[in-house]
Amino acid sequence: MSEAEPTVISTAPTDDLAAYLAARSRLVDEALDRFLPPATAHPAIIHEAMRYSVFAGGKHLRPLLVFASAEAYGTVAEDILPVACAVDLIHTYSLIHDDLPAMDNSDVRRGRPTCHIAFGEAIAVLAGDALHALAFQLIVDAAPVFGAARTLLVSREIAAAIGTAGMVGGQVCDLLAEAPSRSFPGGTLPPARPLPEVVREIHSRKTAALIRAAVRAGAILAAAPPDDLDALTAYGEHLGLAYQVVDDLLDVVGDEAKLGKPTRSDSSKATYPAAFGLERSRQIASELTAQARASLRPLGARGRMLAALADYLLVREA
Repeated sequence: MSEAEPTVISTAPTDDLAAYLAARSRLVDEALDRFLPPATAHPAIIHEAMRYSVFAGGKHLRPLLVFASAEAYGTVAEDILPVACAVDLIHTYSLIHDDLPAMDNSDVRRGRPTCHIAFGEAIAVLAGDALHALAFQLIVDAAPVFGAARTLLVSREIAAAIGTAGMVGGQVCDLLAEAPSRSFPGGTLPPARPLPEVVREIHSRKTAALIRAAVRAGAILAAAPPDDLDALTAYGEHLGLAYQVVDDLLDVVGDEAKLGKPTRSDSSKATYPAAFGLERSRQIASELTAQARASLRPLGARGRMLAALADYLLVREA
């Protein structure tokens, strides 16, 4: 191989990846237990609702990406914990709100009643709001280790990823795609667009934006070189889209017992299978995963765990 050619990244052995995922997930769970207010703290019901949703058995994908990108540049896992947990809290808050009757109206998530079913709509809304607030408190808490400038940059990065240019905007686009069955008083609806175009926009904003921000956050705090940060940005974008395509596929062909929720719950939504069909959606997921891995080539061996994560997420069953 010539010096001009990028280094080919081999995938981490399955047992290495499994051990990494288990160890980092355990760190996140233990830290979240410390960071969240005790369930008994007044007013107890809001803290119970927050903990109920946070410890519902998620995959911790977004914090794992924060870890993997930061550790690629020598950052100690324990130092990055507050930011990794912050990203997980933001994701959890978004799920609580997505499940509400005004949004997706979901009764079950991860095999048990959703937050608004267990605690009522008002407490569910407030639990999501509280997790959102706590997330940014945790990001600020990282400043003594990483410095104010980098911490401020990460705070802005994540805020942008979950605002109208990212997650919130994607949720709005998701709702607008259901416009015939919904009422939007007092607003102007955009003109109809081809379904594939709508699906790409929803996925890019609603899912990929936060995943990309998680990858970038770890790298920014670890002071990754600008060229590497560009490569990681492309990786996060491709990975985020691939992740959602697989999610869409699992909603159609997945195992309800493994998913922890009913399949075909997104049958009225703008999804990749709806726009492209099952077989083409599978191909798109594989293509996006390959693009994610290819984006990591400039990192050489530093990208090994991130590449393994991409492969793992392509074949996941939940």
